Amino acid sequence: MDRIRYYILGKLFGQMKEEMHKGGAAVKFVKVRREAMNLKCGVRIIPLILLVFMTVVFAADWPQYLGPNRDGTSPQKSLLRTWPTGGPEILWSVTVGRGYGGPVVKDGKVYFLDRDDEVGDTMRCFDLSTGKELWNFAYEAPGSVMFPGSRSVPIVDGNSVYSCGHNGDLYCIDINTHKPVWNKNIWTDFGGDRLPIWAITQCPLVYGDLVILLSQAPDAGVVAYNKLTGAVKWKTANLGNESYASPAVVKIDGKDHIVVVISSTNPIGHRELPQTLGKVVGIEPGTGKILWEYDQWHCHISVPSAVDADDNKVLVVGGYELGTVMIKVEKKADGSYGTTELFKTEEFGDQTKPPLLLDGYFYAQYGTNSRRDGLACMSMDGEIMWKTKRDPDFNKGSMILADGLILATDGRRTLYLIEPNPSGFKPLASSELLAEAGTNSEGIAARIGGSTQNWAPMALADGKLLIRDQSRMMCVKVAD
Repeated sequence: MDRIRYYILGKLFGQMKEEMHKGGAAVKFVKVRREAMNLKCGVRIIPLILLVFMTVVFAADWPQYLGPNRDGTSPQKSLLRTWPTGGPEILWSVTVGRGYGGPVVKDGKVYFLDRDDEVGDTMRCFDLSTGKELWNFAYEAPGSVMFPGSRSVPIVDGNSVYSCGHNGDLYCIDINTHKPVWNKNIWTDFGGDRLPIWAITQCPLVYGDLVILLSQAPDAGVVAYNKLTGAVKWKTANLGNESYASPAVVKIDGKDHIVVVISSTNPIGHRELPQTLGKVVGIEPGTGKILWEYDQWHCHISVPSAVDADDNKVLVVGGYELGTVMIKVEKKADGSYGTTELFKTEEFGDQTKPPLLLDGYFYAQYGTNSRRDGLACMSMDGEIMWKTKRDPDFNKGSMILADGLILATDGRRTLYLIEPNPSGFKPLASSELLAEAGTNSEGIAARIGGSTQNWAPMALADGKLLIRDQSRMMCVKVAD
């Protein structure tokens, strides 16, 4: 009997380990728990299994861009449905440099790639409970572009934190020794010279034993590195125009595809180039083989990652009044893949992040440089259910889906608690937590972005929301 118990426990651990490599621990836990509850080999093992896997799930926290599953959702429960008059409790705050980079959380520690444009980047580690800075590692990487400061989110995997800085510096840092294991540059290593107009904005993706990023330097498109050594495992050719969108993982016929979004020609600074449309490209994770391509994407500054819309569908959104496209990827009789455009709409989009998907409806902030549609809801077939317009206005903020609710910043000062519902906008609470001061945006950046640009991704772990403006990062209590 003990042999059977150990065998089953080993199988369950194996399933969890496989999913954790792909960022799916929280989802897998639900399935594993059901399997454990159905075991007939004795009840004594069940509490152990549940305890172990609950520990694994909560340890996963918010370890990468867009959370455990890289889709903006969190397994967090017991969110507060109401907030005190003065807003949710601020547990601690720390001073940070200006910018748009966000934090991640793993095992009670916060990791954040900070930046001083005159000096370089700094990986900082804080205690989630107290805000105490535990260690940091800095490297020289001076330089500045329009909308200055940090602009990416790291990822923690095992004993390493991986980050990609403003200039393309990719670092693997040991979280125990606080020293770099290896470092590369995803731009200059592949023939890159002058940085793209908004620098490098890649949030690394760890897939199995690989770290995957989009370079778009002259001699590379997507690049996969061995996560332990930094050696290049595979790379694609350059895929066309620049892009600020990080790689996503999408299921097609039950298999993972790495999906990247490439911009159309950007008229800002590239008027001498021929005007070409952008692409959505699907890639085999293990080899870098290009599996499929959709070549009618028309957003000239692609920032949001692609969204897995289920049933072999991929949703891609953009800002700049250029909207959204839904495509379907299908396998042909000869084994190759093709794409079908299901719909396009200019009535829905998001300039800085992928939409949230809940029960067949998408939620996005369609606030762009000249259009103010606010928070918007769209059905799976492209029907616009509602928009808040300017009442209230949402413009390039951040969103997280947890416990059936949405936590959203409006891109300026306010944090909202929202009940997602296709019948209409249902705010439950709001609080002005973020500061207006400290952006230091000048010229065109201030004119098109506004004087307050609090656009950074948030993170949610252990009932604590990490949220930042242009001068500080706060830890806010949002769950019991």
